[in-house]
Amino acid sequence: MVGNRIVIWRHGQTDWNKINRFQGHSDIPLNEVGKVQVTRAAQVLAGMNPTQIISSDLGRAKETAQSLADLTGLGFSSHESLRETNGGLWEGKTGSQNRAEDFHNFIRWIDGDDSPAGTTGERRSEVASRAVGEILKALEGKTEQLLVVATHGGTARCVLGELLQLPLSHWGVLGGLSNASWSVLQRNPRQWNLVEHNAGSIPEPVYGEESGATFV
Repeated sequence: MVGNRIVIWRHGQTDWNKINRFQGHSDIPLNEVGKVQVTRAAQVLAGMNPTQIISSDLGRAKETAQSLADLTGLGFSSHESLRETNGGLWEGKTGSQNRAEDFHNFIRWIDGDDSPAGTTGERRSEVASRAVGEILKALEGKTEQLLVVATHGGTARCVLGELLQLPLSHWGVLGGLSNASWSVLQRNPRQWNLVEHNAGSIPEPVYGEESGATFV
């Protein structure tokens, strides 16, 4: 995999992002701002000459990927394994609601504990395993690729933490991605290196502090 690069690209803004509502597996579309964001971002990413595009199978990520596919002429494949964290009982609720209704568990999770989100949802380690597995499968046997992965804020954090071989308790040192912004990883003979993070922001706020995108 030497010479391969991975662009981890967060989807554009949704109405749920703006109000800090935990989206998880809920299939929430891009709003008008989000559509503008991904159109602008795709113009920059197209100039990086991607060789392959893969996406979460949720609409907000597929629409993000489609904006780049349209410019480059590349198709893209969508995968359930690249979805956002399943939020369990927290999904569809705002951060303030989850703090009020499930304070102890929610704060532990925000602080980086590898407990299931919303009691019945996913652990971050599970998200990392499924998403990284899909990404490495796409790069298997290939070199000098630029793979663009259209995904979600929480999944992006998990992928970065896992590929950079950070202890899970330290994944929170990576700042969140703004909507339609991206990070770039490059493979050398020994490891993956982070060469860009939260690129493309102007800057913009990182919506979703308590909705799966970030934790401290």
